[in-house]
Amino acid sequence: MSTLRDPLTLPAFTTANRVFMAPMTRMRAAQPGDVPTDLMREYYTQRAGAGLIVTEGSPISPQAKGYFATPGIHTAEQIAGWRRITDAVHEKGGKITLQLWHVGRVTHPTFQGGEPGVSASALPFSGTTTIEGPDGTLITADSPTPRALATEELAGIVDDFRRATVNARSAGFDMVEIHGANGYLLQQFMSISSNHRDDQYGGNLVNRARLALEVVDAVVDAWDAAHVGMRISPMIKFGGLDDSDGLEMGLHIASELSRRELGYLHLCEPDWADGPELDDDFRIKLREAFNGVIIAAGNYTADKSARVLRAGWADAIAFGRPFIANPDLPQRLFDDAPLNELRPELIYGGDAAGYTDYPALTN
Repeated sequence: MSTLRDPLTLPAFTTANRVFMAPMTRMRAAQPGDVPTDLMREYYTQRAGAGLIVTEGSPISPQAKGYFATPGIHTAEQIAGWRRITDAVHEKGGKITLQLWHVGRVTHPTFQGGEPGVSASALPFSGTTTIEGPDGTLITADSPTPRALATEELAGIVDDFRRATVNARSAGFDMVEIHGANGYLLQQFMSISSNHRDDQYGGNLVNRARLALEVVDAVVDAWDAAHVGMRISPMIKFGGLDDSDGLEMGLHIASELSRRELGYLHLCEPDWADGPELDDDFRIKLREAFNGVIIAAGNYTADKSARVLRAGWADAIAFGRPFIANPDLPQRLFDDAPLNELRPELIYGGDAAGYTDYPALTN
């Protein structure tokens, strides 16, 4: 029976433990240019004790950006900034994977040259994002109804993911993770609630999954299957998406990723975002659909982690907000030590406060 302490062998490498760090938007990239900073390097290096760090989502192109100060992976300056981070994490013995991100409709004209975002279909939705206000503070803003992507534009989106993968390799990452979750572009195509297309990318389940799988194939072609993971979030309610019929799509994607022998499948469970709690029947079906490494994330405690690992329904657990407040989270979990309290008002944007100033047990 596996525990959080145990090493885990992925196709590309072996991790020191099974306490992974989930991707979390923190909005602290340097402006202008969305360049990773020395402060970000300190943040990630502090958490190098994770079995695997999955970075915050990194926009693959200017069009892919949806939030203020999110670090990209499409310019030379961004690549160089990330390289300083990966080198520092590796010096501490850690492993780090870059999450490749296109937000789709969850954006604001501020980031799109005055235009709305893009999506599978031009449907109004209730999503919001974070922008810089006139006084320099961060404010929440509504995302307008997006423009539907033309069929001939989709090959360019796929190429952006491919190019971002090449850039991630240059930046020294150990893997890349395709963001197919949380109501962003690829899930907007996968979900029937946001995809009303009548071309080969809409309609039935196979068509709605087409863009995501074309992205997977392009990213694998740019590296190899062992160094590619994907995050999915069936049933999520986030970013204005209601994926209430998403279980079938989740299992279909899992089966296709298994056939491609992807490095891992990252399941973001919906209960952290006002969605339902996944039942064990789905976990069993997901394990049957995907025969590789499964990472589970979403409102996990030590007890829930132990139960899911013991049953074999997941191979590692990714923790989000507990890792913000506890840079040494793996050791605290192993030792059953108390956790620092999160300061939620300091999660997004700002400086070192609420970012790199949480104490470790040894401090």
